[in-house]
Amino acid sequence: MNRSVVRGLGIPAAALTATVAFTSPAAAAPADKPQVLASWTQTSSSSYNTFISARNNQGAWSAYGFDWSTDYCSSSPDNPLGFKFNLSCARHDFGYRNYKAMGTFDANKARLDSAFYEDLKRVCAPLGSVQKAACNSLAWTYYQAVKALG
Repeated sequence: MNRSVVRGLGIPAAALTATVAFTSPAAAAPADKPQVLASWTQTSSSSYNTFISARNNQGAWSAYGFDWSTDYCSSSPDNPLGFKFNLSCARHDFGYRNYKAMGTFDANKARLDSAFYEDLKRVCAPLGSVQKAACNSLAWTYYQAVKALG
């Protein structure tokens, strides 16, 4: 913009330059963000393991602008009866928060809830029969809650 136009607007040239410099568009997230998000929110154990690895190294993914925040299992116990559901809840929160931010939550909710249930069942799998039955019962209850209320 030439100085006469800037003077005609009553805006000091330095202020206009500073405004333009600070209102430049932010760097966009990498184009493969939807694919990365999808790879971390599938029902498989490999998807879960890849997510946990990324969660433990969040700085490496900072360009993607993912929301890593979690309240774990919300108002339900994170580790009911000692069953460690907290990381399953964290991955579920991750999926919900990031798909909502991308505007594609409705199309992905059922899969996110199914992945959550599979994660919970994997917590239960190595347990003895009595503990496993109790754990699977709680897993089913948590799954039904997010399916209906999530």
